[in-house]
Amino acid sequence: MRKLLTVGMTVAVALGVVAGTAAPAGARQAGLSFGACPEDLAGTYPEMTCTTVQVPLDYTKPFGQQISLLVSKIPSKNPGKRRGSLFVNPGGPGGGAAEYVGRLSKADSTGTTRLPKDVLDAYDLIGMDPRGVEHSSPISCVEPEYFQAPQPDPDAPASRAEYWKVWGGYAEACGAKLKTVLPHLGTKNVARDMDRVRAGLGEDKLSFLGFSYGSYLGPVYGELFPGRTDRIVLDGLVNPEPEQMWYQAGFAQSPAVQQRVEDWLAWIAQYDSVFGLGSSVEQTRAAWNRTLADFRATPHGPVGAYELLGAVFGTMYAESGWEGLAHALSDYVNDGDDQGLLDWASPVPSEAGEQATAIFNAVTCLDAPWPADPAVWEADAAKVAPSSQFAWSNLWSSAACRTWPAPAEQRVKITGNGLPKALLFQTEKDPATPYAGALKMHQALPGSVLITERDSGKHCVFANPIAVTNPDAQRIGADYLVRGVLPGGDGSIPGHKLPVPTGTSALSTAPVAAVA
Repeated sequence: MRKLLTVGMTVAVALGVVAGTAAPAGARQAGLSFGACPEDLAGTYPEMTCTTVQVPLDYTKPFGQQISLLVSKIPSKNPGKRRGSLFVNPGGPGGGAAEYVGRLSKADSTGTTRLPKDVLDAYDLIGMDPRGVEHSSPISCVEPEYFQAPQPDPDAPASRAEYWKVWGGYAEACGAKLKTVLPHLGTKNVARDMDRVRAGLGEDKLSFLGFSYGSYLGPVYGELFPGRTDRIVLDGLVNPEPEQMWYQAGFAQSPAVQQRVEDWLAWIAQYDSVFGLGSSVEQTRAAWNRTLADFRATPHGPVGAYELLGAVFGTMYAESGWEGLAHALSDYVNDGDDQGLLDWASPVPSEAGEQATAIFNAVTCLDAPWPADPAVWEADAAKVAPSSQFAWSNLWSSAACRTWPAPAEQRVKITGNGLPKALLFQTEKDPATPYAGALKMHQALPGSVLITERDSGKHCVFANPIAVTNPDAQRIGADYLVRGVLPGGDGSIPGHKLPVPTGTSALSTAPVAAVA
């Protein structure tokens, strides 16, 4: 992939400052020339074009070390109706947008796309892999096999010293390998990079669609570059309020995931004829608890309590995995066959997985302060543990931040100044970004309109996979992005029905969010 650094882009670099303007307000700067994409993108998304942009690693040293960013573009389907560029971020931190815009625009066999057709007519979709992510100078800290499997029992007091040692070692390795890079990977610099791309596209303003972590990145961009956002849609809303933002987010997640597990167990009970785990939630809960206790007491190969909890945690983000996990649980409880659970939960070390771990830590550890005293972490986990089986395992997933080798910044306070009125989406039972935190983001953005998907627990609402798209969300999102029409006030839309196990004719009556 060629690296693009035009004279115009060099001038933009010279204009950068810590607060983060790439060019004077409203200035246009042509310069980005799109061409062929990397092979992994080009083969799947033939309409996609790409370019590589050079930006400063450190914006206080604009002529210093540069890093490469991959930017993809899906051009407007109807240039006569084009109104601008829509930047997309799928979340993470660490999600790559270059591929994701292709997913949002690719039609199925009926010609249906995840983003509404009129949105695809109105915008060029822009996908920037953030710095340190996928095609944009990706980082890694250790060999993929660094984490041994199974990990110790996450809840056991005797395991705590080992977890602090392992994650402390991970942080130390990141510092040794990436000492000059780590201080510059936070959300503020991702927002600065976005503005460089905006200027390179020749746009006075950008529109933005952000999911999960992207719901924080979008407002951060607005705070650093007031007046440069046209329309903004945020989905799966991060709580921007706590000073120790990402630290507190983990403790908020754990009870929300536990509630989602309860919903899953209640769903299993509706189909006792399929799974044979009981016809009441008390029975299915007992089956799950016995299984967790078994794996806690005696790990099965590479899968102990830590790995099993992690697999269940991830499955609760959407209902697409509910049936498979329920069958795996059934096979173990009823037949003693653990292969399904091993297939579900066994860690698979990979370079991509380690890169995802590295950038997730690099961003969250840098974005806001973390406690330095392990006793504080352990006391906070102990408070949450009575309400969630995930309190301790979720704590350990962020433990590298306690001794992270780059100093944390103060989190960006979201005020909404300089941002247009935003359209917000949220499900009531989102396990990743709980509803209480979403209300804090709504309060932080004056004039924003919040659309809640009722009785739903999927993470994110708008532009869902085609088979389970929420038509109300699609209509509301398109009205705003294309026509600038916001609903008259906050409102709610019906959720989707729970999935029905394969071969089952009975339909569930409980609404739930779309399947991812």
